Amino acid sequence: MFRRIACIRIGGGEIVRDAAEETPVAIFVNGRHLTTVILSPGGFRDFITGYLYTEEIIRSADEIESVRIEENRISVLTKNIFKRVSVKKTILSGCGGAVSYIDTQKLPVIDSDLAVTVPDIEAAVAALRAPGPLDAVSLAKGGRIVACAEDLDRHNALDRVIGRGLQNDLDFSQTIAVGTGPVTSEMVRKCLMANIPVLVSTGPPTALAVEIAEETGLCIVGSAGTPEMAVYTHEKRIAGMGA
Repeated sequence: MFRRIACIRIGGGEIVRDAAEETPVAIFVNGRHLTTVILSPGGFRDFITGYLYTEEIIRSADEIESVRIEENRISVLTKNIFKRVSVKKTILSGCGGAVSYIDTQKLPVIDSDLAVTVPDIEAAVAALRAPGPLDAVSLAKGGRIVACAEDLDRHNALDRVIGRGLQNDLDFSQTIAVGTGPVTSEMVRKCLMANIPVLVSTGPPTALAVEIAEETGLCIVGSAGTPEMAVYTHEKRIAGMGA
């Protein structure tokens, strides 16, 4: 995932540092080009499984007939090879394209009885890989990490852990997602698709992420691992908080 690159330090002196690799990967489903994404090398099976799931192209890992992975291409056949697919868009357009909005009524609502403790959240955050050149996302249960991934983009890392969970028949409704960086509306959408009830991150959420999470039952915990840690939505999912 890294390459040693020579550079010149400001102030003088040549040094060698690790630079993260990035790979443009074309995704084909049933012989048709779906999209091209930028990924960290490796782990493509986990990514494509999670990506197709959060884009609502498949409903389970069993719907994938085969995956062929080449250097810059992932080719997937689904069991219904005649199915035409497209990428879902979080931002929708209205009024001739002049207005953009999010139709939360078309997003899933979290269905889970999970309530997590603050010590479990703290343990999951402590087990998250230290911040570095890559974003990290983990799925945790009872404070224990059950899946983890790193990528240049935290959205891709989230797809990777969701994909791994699907392949291992993980019950997402009893897990929490823990990641690095700000929480975006797209991360919220992916958690909703997987029915992950709690999203914890070392950064704060965006205002739009909070708005969508509030309407769909997702609990967001921001600035985790710092004295500024706070619950932004659905505090009842944190044991000892809320009614």
